[in-house]
Amino acid sequence: MEADEQAKVSTLEAYADTILPGEKRFPGDHAIAGAAPGPGAVVAGALDLLHTEATGVTVGLPYLAQSLNEHAKVYAKEHDLTLAEELPPFVALSFADRTALVRSLTAPGHPEKDGWVSLALFCNMSFDSAAHKHTAEAIAEGHPGLLAMGYTAPDEDGLWRFPKFSYRRELAKLHPDTTPSGSPA
Repeated sequence: MEADEQAKVSTLEAYADTILPGEKRFPGDHAIAGAAPGPGAVVAGALDLLHTEATGVTVGLPYLAQSLNEHAKVYAKEHDLTLAEELPPFVALSFADRTALVRSLTAPGHPEKDGWVSLALFCNMSFDSAAHKHTAEAIAEGHPGLLAMGYTAPDEDGLWRFPKFSYRRELAKLHPDTTPSGSPA
């Protein structure tokens, strides 16, 4: 992977990790700060989701990574921080500084707020819903977010059935014309 692409990837990973942190993937992992136990947005597939055309953000990712690094340089200068030159500026920030910078970028009134909030929402979606994968596939692969929320595998026919009522009581009778798959007739 060329240096510019690697810088973009690690910057976006660092942003995703700031939104939903996890543990480092390997000892020298700079993009993931290791601020929380277990897998976070990056391991859950945040970059895969961001590179899904349906998100509408894919074409802007290089700009967003570059902009995030420019904001990190300004933040470092304002806070008298020295950044490791071998890392993209945002990646070189500590987790606390990344969080403070993202908080300012997503704050009401910030002129770029909408873009940064959108990026944050997709990072959350990668963990909460595995939106970049079919749910059954994500569960079969052991998707960390779905497993953390208690999703279970579908029945052998690929359908989910829930034999226990979530409110511990039946809320409505099944319509007599409902098909065996659960669809209305």
